[in-house]
Amino acid sequence: MTDLYVIGGRAKPNRRNLEEWHGYESGLILRLNSETGAGECVAEYVSPPETCPDDQPSITFKAGTLSGDRLHVCTQTEVLTYRLRDFRRQNHISLPIFNDVHHVLPTDDDGYLVAVTGLDMVAELGPDGAVRREWGVLGNDTWERFSREIDYRKVPTTKPHRSHPNFVFRTGSDIWVTRHFQRDAICLTNPDRRIDIGVGGPHDGLVVGDRVYFTTVDGAVVRADVNTGAVEKLLSANDIVRTEQPLGWCRGIQVLDERHVLVGFSRIRQTRFRDNVQWVKDRLKSLARYGQSHLTKPTRISCFDIERKALCWDFNLEDFGMNAVFSIHSADTAVSH
Repeated sequence: MTDLYVIGGRAKPNRRNLEEWHGYESGLILRLNSETGAGECVAEYVSPPETCPDDQPSITFKAGTLSGDRLHVCTQTEVLTYRLRDFRRQNHISLPIFNDVHHVLPTDDDGYLVAVTGLDMVAELGPDGAVRREWGVLGNDTWERFSREIDYRKVPTTKPHRSHPNFVFRTGSDIWVTRHFQRDAICLTNPDRRIDIGVGGPHDGLVVGDRVYFTTVDGAVVRADVNTGAVEKLLSANDIVRTEQPLGWCRGIQVLDERHVLVGFSRIRQTRFRDNVQWVKDRLKSLARYGQSHLTKPTRISCFDIERKALCWDFNLEDFGMNAVFSIHSADTAVSH
């Protein structure tokens, strides 16, 4: 594999003084050659005012899905589909129920499954944006807590979340979603099925054959058997990259082969909810002793050898203006039309 599509966003110049829901100015899609280091931004996007909060909106692409000759991405309040050949936008959906959207997955009939993180729910949409089904990820009725009368695109944040669903994936006809605070993945279409990830708050849910690969935000890669739910921790980046610097928020994974994986890391941002990120607090304390809190690692993708438990290489995404990464996709799997 050489060419990759990397999805994320560009931070505002004054991001250090802003909360995360104000911190980003545009969504970015990069195309990178992992062998030569060459790269380019193939799409940059700013949400229209009617789809985001009126005061200092944060705009970035979160996790997407590469399917055929289309790349499906989302901002916090929108779902977009790009054609790979020329990166012309093919579809755009924005609904009042969209708040802190984290992932979009296309369905077989050109609809979408959307992780609506801000409402702790998953929604299934038709190609035109019509809502077909909704699932509260805690087994509850979403609208007992939230109101259908509110346009949540205009609400900067609904935090603290009770579950924080991150990523939707399918195994056969079943639909799953990862839940950060419950440290698991649950089956929405068969509630008796659950994968207990356990080691950290998960992101991603990359299905490869009969296995699913997860990242946890504190730097672990976990693999689960689709059929049995058995979980295997493949690596901890913190054990491999021994440094007092925080490695960054770990999100985005691409499996190269049985031995090698690519993982994304985003530079640590300010957050009001530090009680949920003890692993960040511990690292920042150690740096603060030396007045080096600015020396957090840059946003990047890293290649790890699972067998040797070794870091093979890093690729700095900030050289291309990307300050947060949410998903990584192999261009080799794309179909050109």
